[in-house]
Amino acid sequence: MAKSSADDDELRRACEAAIEGTKQKIVMSIRVAKSRGIWGKSGKLGRQMAKPRVLALSTKSKGQRIKAFLRVMKYSTGGVLEPAKLYKLKHLSKVEVIANDPSGCTFTLGFDNLRSQSVTPPQWTMRNIDDRNRLLLCILNICKDVLGRLPKVVGIDVVEMALWAKENTPSVSTQRNLTDGPVVATVTESDLKVTVEKELVSQAEEEDMEALLGTYVMGIGEAEAFSERLKRELLALEAANVHAILESEPLIDEVLHGLESATNCVDDMDEWLGIFNVKLRHMREDIESIETRNNNLEMQSVNNKALIEELDKLLERLRVPSEYAACLTGGSFDEARMLQNIEACEWLTGALRGLEVPNLDSTYANMRAVREKRAELEKLKSTFVRRASEFLSNYFASLVDFMISDKSYFSQRGQLKRPDHADLRYKCRTYARLLQHLKSLDKNCLGSLRKAYCGSLNLLLRREAREFANELRASTKASRNPTVWLEASTGSGQNVNAADTSTVSEAYAKMLTIFIPLLVDESSFFAHFMCFEVPALVPPGGLVNGNKTGYNDDDANDDDLGIMDIDDNDSKTGKTSAELAALNESLQDLLDGIQEDFYAVVDWAYKIDPLRCISMHGITERYLSGQKADAAGFVRLLLGDLESRISMQFSRFVDEACHQIERNERNVRQMGVLSYIPRFATLATRMEQYIQGQSRDLVDQAYTKFVSIMFVTLEKIAQTDPKYADIFLLENYAAFQNSLYDLANVVPTLAKFYHQASEAYEQACTRHISVIIYTQFERLFQFARRIEDLMYTITPEEIPFQLGLSKMDLRKMLKSTLSGVDKSISAMYKKLQKNLTSEELLPSLWDKCKKEFLDKYESFVQLVAKIYHPSENIPTVSEMRELLANL
Repeated sequence: MAKSSADDDELRRACEAAIEGTKQKIVMSIRVAKSRGIWGKSGKLGRQMAKPRVLALSTKSKGQRIKAFLRVMKYSTGGVLEPAKLYKLKHLSKVEVIANDPSGCTFTLGFDNLRSQSVTPPQWTMRNIDDRNRLLLCILNICKDVLGRLPKVVGIDVVEMALWAKENTPSVSTQRNLTDGPVVATVTESDLKVTVEKELVSQAEEEDMEALLGTYVMGIGEAEAFSERLKRELLALEAANVHAILESEPLIDEVLHGLESATNCVDDMDEWLGIFNVKLRHMREDIESIETRNNNLEMQSVNNKALIEELDKLLERLRVPSEYAACLTGGSFDEARMLQNIEACEWLTGALRGLEVPNLDSTYANMRAVREKRAELEKLKSTFVRRASEFLSNYFASLVDFMISDKSYFSQRGQLKRPDHADLRYKCRTYARLLQHLKSLDKNCLGSLRKAYCGSLNLLLRREAREFANELRASTKASRNPTVWLEASTGSGQNVNAADTSTVSEAYAKMLTIFIPLLVDESSFFAHFMCFEVPALVPPGGLVNGNKTGYNDDDANDDDLGIMDIDDNDSKTGKTSAELAALNESLQDLLDGIQEDFYAVVDWAYKIDPLRCISMHGITERYLSGQKADAAGFVRLLLGDLESRISMQFSRFVDEACHQIERNERNVRQMGVLSYIPRFATLATRMEQYIQGQSRDLVDQAYTKFVSIMFVTLEKIAQTDPKYADIFLLENYAAFQNSLYDLANVVPTLAKFYHQASEAYEQACTRHISVIIYTQFERLFQFARRIEDLMYTITPEEIPFQLGLSKMDLRKMLKSTLSGVDKSISAMYKKLQKNLTSEELLPSLWDKCKKEFLDKYESFVQLVAKIYHPSENIPTVSEMRELLANL
């Protein structure tokens, strides 16, 4: 047999180490498996997963008293024992061996001090019966010796325990209540048997057993003999029972007779029950038939009731309230009765929707009553839409006629009147919700209403614009500047002190400042008032024209009609292309014709000062860039047309100025600086002063056209007299540079033409100076040119032997040319001065001439030294430079 863990000294030491410091001593330690059983289940014992544990019995002395404990040890992560639970044996009330475990190795320990008795106590399973018996015997002995009582023992066979105690002679550790504390004693087999018998039965059971055993002559010292005795007694009792049964035969006959009579009665009862069953079946069938008819009647009653309720609801839907019918067919559209009209429209809209298939069951849609009621509602709708459309058309016309008839609404002589449509919009807003309902009832009716509104308001807007523009022109005081800037016949200083015409631009800006926000607001109001599904023109708090200034501060929220939530369709913000096209067409009708008054202001400003087109173009461009909304389409077109008109007028001015420049070439021979060059500088200076915003491109295009024509004309005039062409060109190009020097530093376009004029000036200077030099020193430089030409064909050593190029020829040429070189240079200076009209150019031209002459002379000297060697007496370059400096 395998060694029991109760004899494992190492396990005992591990347990003692786990409870070190508690002053307790380990009496026994043994390994067990802990599990939880399932109560009330028969057959195989159901367990959860078993957990390894160690049960240790320990005692602790406290004076004369000894306390006994049952400790449960568990293994930690490192395999070290540690205390898990502690039970006091004084509370042990029951020891029960589980009957469902066939091995008999599983038992439970019941304690009377557990908090919850409903919780299943843990079950402890040993490796074998021997370990179980050793642990239980040790627990019972400690309870008897230390506590003086035994717990209740269930499921343990006393005979089995006695046989086990007899077979296992090794000593069992027990405790005695001695004065020196618990000691381990060794007991014999007979002592163990007596101890087991005393421990496993109570005192009363022991007395009953002794009385029973005393009736027998045979003792029970031997368990096997006693067991054989009991078997024989059992067989004797069974034989006695069979004999008694055989002796009772008469009684059995009587019982059989009674059973036969009972059988007859049962047969009769069965026949009666069959008859009753047939009758009951017929009755049941009748009852079922009655119940079926009753159920059908009840179902019919319920259906009739539900049908009546549905018909009542349908009739309620089909009923037209008299007050709504009267309002829709003949009610007034006065402001005081608009609430009743709106309620009637809402009811009519809801009633029509209620008779449509999605909202009405399809079975009702084809009923004659529903069709007739739908036709009646359609007739009510058409009548109301016609009446409302006629009223609103007349109402719009009457509002505008009233405002047009009152002259105080418009600008008058000496007083510019800002158009104010606050009262008009307030009165129109009264019928905004009515228009929404008309749209939901019949979208086609809005076409005529939009045309009526546009036609009426167009008259008002055109009258306001015309009166405002007339008074604006009349009240603006500005001297008219002539449009002839570059004409050759006029004086050169004509436009230097041109009159200030800034009031013209201010008047145009005022016209836009007043009317563009007005037109934008009217477009936005019209788009919302007439139920176009487009976004607002300007968001609340947004910028209208690049400035945070609206048309009217008191009317800042005019576009908020409060009419977009009637059908609870706020999410429908998408607009279709057809809707936007219809809006643009209506805006064309609303604002068409007003552009003529803007054109009149532009033409008037052009007549006063054509250059004001530059500033007006910038103002228009700024307003045009501020109009982004879909509903401002016509306003963008208006501003675009104004911009085109201004560009056209300015182009007209530019073309006329170009014609003035071109007329110069048809005049008699031109000398000196042409008049249009300094006038162009004055014109460019004035144009730069008028630039605003995006008008730079317009001005740059004009510069390009002006200067291109100027340079072409200048070249054509110069060709009329080739003898003086270079003098004429260099003087005019120099004048162009001098007059535009400051502007060219800040205007890139003029800087480009400045550099172009500078190159042309240098070329003209070079040509003119070369002609003067060759005129005075023709033989000198022709001799050098002949030498240079021959150097391409022969060696330098052969040149002195050529005809006309010998040293003698060289001396003759030098004597004739350089003998009076000072006089020739003076003649060259006089020649340069003779035909030059711009005296301020003479010093720079003379410096260029001297430099050019010295360069050519130095080349000649080097050429002569290379060909003829320095044998000839030629003035050096230094001597010639000194001579030029002294003149």
